Amino acid sequence: MPLTLAAPVHSELLIKKSRFIGCVQAVPDRAAAQAIVAALWAEHPTATHVCWALLAGGQSAAVDDGEPSGTAGRPMLEVLRRQDLEGVLATVVRYYGGIQLGAGGLVRAYTDSVAQALLQAEKVPIRRLTALCCEAPYALEGLVRRELDAAGAQLHDVAHGEAVVFQFSVTEEAAAALQARLNEAGHGRLRWPDPQH
Repeated sequence: MPLTLAAPVHSELLIKKSRFIGCVQAVPDRAAAQAIVAALWAEHPTATHVCWALLAGGQSAAVDDGEPSGTAGRPMLEVLRRQDLEGVLATVVRYYGGIQLGAGGLVRAYTDSVAQALLQAEKVPIRRLTALCCEAPYALEGLVRRELDAAGAQLHDVAHGEAVVFQFSVTEEAAAALQARLNEAGHGRLRWPDPQH
């Protein structure tokens, strides 16, 4: 099961007078990642490089930002891949210390910056949610509310008209079992219209 990060985590390494400031954090897409990178440049205007790697499905990226090709972004991306992460951005701000590290040294420095931050990060499973809509007679409102609560569903809206209409979301894994329990408890008196978005 793919994982994401509960909160941003930072690391800092000093290697031959160069300073590497790493960060790993959850992001939804490439636009959010690019906004974070722009903010890092604003925060560190005298930095030599801001390299980054994004693992987010079809929006993944690996950016060397002027470092020799393949020595920063791709190695950072590989660290994220090995951890089975999804929707995660790794950034490393580098202040050059005047001593060349060579290609191998750069790969190690960028890899270690991300790995050090990930060691401290809390990884959480990505739970995909399914939106559902349930129509129930008034007499079953309490039962439906209890079942939704027991399944950990997020209740978005309840409308009281001719029937009680519940708009909610629940994890994909729990959806079928919840529907089956409600159908059985409601003796076929519940309806499942398409959720309104």
